[in-house]
Amino acid sequence: MNALIYAFLAVGAVFNGLGAVALLRFPDVYTRIHGATKCTTFGSIFSILAVVVYGAMRGGGDGIGMVIRALLALVFLLLTNPTGSHALARAAHRAGIKPFRAVVDRLEERK
Repeated sequence: MNALIYAFLAVGAVFNGLGAVALLRFPDVYTRIHGATKCTTFGSIFSILAVVVYGAMRGGGDGIGMVIRALLALVFLLLTNPTGSHALARAAHRAGIKPFRAVVDRLEERK
């Protein structure tokens, strides 16, 4: 079971690291939001799964409480991460920030 916990933590750390790289390397706010949100969501899911497995191994009232709190944190994360990224993207769009190298199809305007 410890190997499973370590595997979940390693996968979570890799995804969170990729989210940090996305913030540094992607060219515009929209791709940065996408990369950071997706990667940190998956990274947090795997980290929380490690906590759930650890709490289930521990057993008793403390272990069950740990599992319940971790799952509640997971639900909260899954609800707020997409909402926050949508709000950031909408604010960037309303501020007039254009995507990097955006392609606009003007075929419809010629008719």
